[in-house]
Amino acid sequence: MPVSEKKILNRLYIVSAGLFLFAMAVIVKLVSIQMVDGDKYRNLAEKRTEKMFTIEPNRGNLYSDDGSLLATSVSRYTVRFDAVTVADEDFQENVKPLANELAKLLGKTSSHYQQLLRKAKANKNRYALIARNLDYSEYIALKQFPLFKKGPYKGGLIIEQKIKREHPLGKIAERSVGYERFDENGYATRVGLEGAFGQYLRGIEGKRLKQKIAKGQWKPIGLDNIVEPKDGYDVVSTIDINIQDIAHHGLLGQLEKYNADHGCVIVMETATGEVKAISNLGRTKEGKYYERLNYAIGESSDPGSTFKLMNMVAALEDKVIDTSTVIDTEKGRWKIYRKTVKDSKHGGYGEISMAKAFVVSSNTAFAKMIHTNYKNNPEKYVDRLRELKIHQQLGLPIKGEGKPLLRYPGDKGWSGISLAQMAYGYEVLMTPLQILTFYNAIANDGEMVKPRLIKEVKEWNTTIQKFEKEVIDPSICSKETVKKVQALMANVVSEKFGTGHRLYSPNFSMAGKTGTAQKNYGSSDPSKFGYISSFSGYFPADNPKYSCIVVIHEPDKSVGYYGADVAGPVFKSVAQKIYANNPLVNEVELMTADNQKLDTEYQKYYTEVQKAHSSVPNVKGMSGMDAVAILENLGLQVEVIGNGKVKKQSISQGTAIKKVNKIILELS
Repeated sequence: MPVSEKKILNRLYIVSAGLFLFAMAVIVKLVSIQMVDGDKYRNLAEKRTEKMFTIEPNRGNLYSDDGSLLATSVSRYTVRFDAVTVADEDFQENVKPLANELAKLLGKTSSHYQQLLRKAKANKNRYALIARNLDYSEYIALKQFPLFKKGPYKGGLIIEQKIKREHPLGKIAERSVGYERFDENGYATRVGLEGAFGQYLRGIEGKRLKQKIAKGQWKPIGLDNIVEPKDGYDVVSTIDINIQDIAHHGLLGQLEKYNADHGCVIVMETATGEVKAISNLGRTKEGKYYERLNYAIGESSDPGSTFKLMNMVAALEDKVIDTSTVIDTEKGRWKIYRKTVKDSKHGGYGEISMAKAFVVSSNTAFAKMIHTNYKNNPEKYVDRLRELKIHQQLGLPIKGEGKPLLRYPGDKGWSGISLAQMAYGYEVLMTPLQILTFYNAIANDGEMVKPRLIKEVKEWNTTIQKFEKEVIDPSICSKETVKKVQALMANVVSEKFGTGHRLYSPNFSMAGKTGTAQKNYGSSDPSKFGYISSFSGYFPADNPKYSCIVVIHEPDKSVGYYGADVAGPVFKSVAQKIYANNPLVNEVELMTADNQKLDTEYQKYYTEVQKAHSSVPNVKGMSGMDAVAILENLGLQVEVIGNGKVKKQSISQGTAIKKVNKIILELS
């Protein structure tokens, strides 16, 4: 082989070896980067990366039945400045006029904003904070300011949008309106209407690309989103804000008067099952009341004497008694095994018909009637109650509905005294809304309708879905039985011996049933005994428009605890004010002078409630309960002297609220 060819071949070997060694070095380095220094380089990459972020859509509005806002989403904007993207010439030309406009909009001096902007430029700050919590109009105005109108690249403008949920009614119906929240793991907490109808309200998320910059901050890239968010639908509820306001203040006044632990009011439209108001108020350690829990839907408790209506319907349907059947109340005491059933009236009522036993709410009469007629076949009794649908949950869209309890013979807890106990509302559990649904069925001539909280789902003015009346049972009992118990409930109020007679008004009719149940009756410690006071019914009595239930837990026993005294006045107040605001001309007698006076009083009350006072209002002429509700909602301590209407207030109208701690009302 010639020498020259040998040299060339040797050089090729050297080059090949070099390339091989280089390839091996590359492989070793790649392995090192991947296996040894991988974390280091991944962290470095993350410092200069882009990432897709979700954009929260605007949640749909929640409306009352008349179109008033119950909950709405409000956009709030944070404005920042990227000083690096702005050319020096543009910055120097626009910094002063920009600072002048910022000063006009945001309230600080022009020099303040000039200093802020110049400092950001000098420090090459890519994320300098200019302003937080701007509303939409302020955001639109700011986008047109000098320099900022050039956009994100030439003008350095960075906009961050955040959606805030607001409740225009404030604390009224707060728990019923509710919320929907998601934690960092995506788990949802759903409360009230907001939670129940979140699938309509929440909308669809959008996507936006952001770039990571200094100090772990993320800057949006460009003005446009990758995927635009789709706003949620609007939901129109059945809530009537006027009735809701009436229910709230009526309940609040009575809770305060009796220093009760908590309570609720529900108002439902009889024919449709539309819930017009739900108020739930619980007491804080400081003695104030707020919407703490949804007692109306979630709290199951002994219904007490309101359950006598269910027992009367069952017994009439089984024909084991008639309203004329006579029962001996045995001086108000009847012993069954080791249990003594007692009437609230000392000495009892003697021999009375079952019709009167219902009106006076005799425990002994009902206990004897149910035990005597069903003791040999208790299954027949429970089966009949089950046919009335009172053992089933209502299947509401709102989460947390309490479970009713209706034991069957042989179940744990059933005993020889169970029939007698159930006869007057013990050993049974129901929620206020479940009780009201049954009472509403009686008012509705036997048709049981499902309580409804939503009318329709809308997108702008287009209806997406309508929600119609839903019937649970077209006839829970015979028409004959319905007419009999309707008459009995009317007599509870109209008859002088009825437990609800103090609620009677000659101006409009009401029908219902009082209830007083003892809490913790199984405890050996009498100090733990408390009461549940309730009244459930409907109005007007002859052609019902609304049904209503009031339940108040643990009123101060030294002040009073009977359902007629504690819960009844709230029912009457609600009925009066609904009637005064919407006279049912075709269903009750035309307005008399007394009714016109009631209408005037209500309008004065409602006008005062709606005002945002910074000074003491004039409450003279109002009922004491209404005046107390208004003044205490303003944060004032109120002392009441006497009963009736306000004839004198110790602090004159117009006095600044901040100067007043306590006000004394003298009632006529």
